[in-house]
Amino acid sequence: MSKPKAVVLLSGGLDSATTAASAIADGCDPIAISFRYGQRHEREIEAARAIALRLQIVEHYVVDINLAQWGGSSLTDASAPIPTEGIQAGEIPSTYVPGRNTVFIAIALSLAEAKGAEAIYLGINAVDYSGYPDCRPEYLAAFQQLANLSSKVGVEGNSPRLVAPLVRDTKVDIVRRAVQLGVPIQLTWSCYQGGEEPCGVCDSCRIRDRALIEAGYPELATAIGQRLHVQNSDIARL
Repeated sequence: MSKPKAVVLLSGGLDSATTAASAIADGCDPIAISFRYGQRHEREIEAARAIALRLQIVEHYVVDINLAQWGGSSLTDASAPIPTEGIQAGEIPSTYVPGRNTVFIAIALSLAEAKGAEAIYLGINAVDYSGYPDCRPEYLAAFQQLANLSSKVGVEGNSPRLVAPLVRDTKVDIVRRAVQLGVPIQLTWSCYQGGEEPCGVCDSCRIRDRALIEAGYPELATAIGQRLHVQNSDIARL
């Protein structure tokens, strides 16, 4: 019997790679979709391609949609500073891209319907990124209702399920799940800055490094994260 198809939003980051591996572990035949949306960290597209290859995902679409042309986010505006001080409670970070997940999921729904996919897997996480309004479980539930109403398959009662396996996980949980599923963590890209090497100081790098170190994998952290881990270990032994 053929496996059920599932569209996976694959950004190239740790969360999306772990989500793709989760879809495979769930017995799905994944179809990956990545977006080049004008992000300053376009390096993640290269990571997405490498991850798809390593996970043996045969079908992978890269969609160009320029959300940077109207700005509104430090991720799409190279002149805006990338935050390095952490997420403040009750504050939406400047890295929020207006409408990004709404646009991405809508396109993923189109792909899923065209390909007969039964599910759409999303790396949405509400714990570490609680400042993003489009990473909340209630957002996902509302979009599921829209999916049920907005398509031929939805009207027929066969709308793709929106699956967010990491939505309640902490970043440490995600690292441990990634290791368990055999995700090539070293191929993933989380840094918000553009460049050949991760900066190690942006919020995304710091969250990732801290989780890798706490989960027991400091060797996978950025060079800065590794140095801090060594320094802190030396201090702890004194």
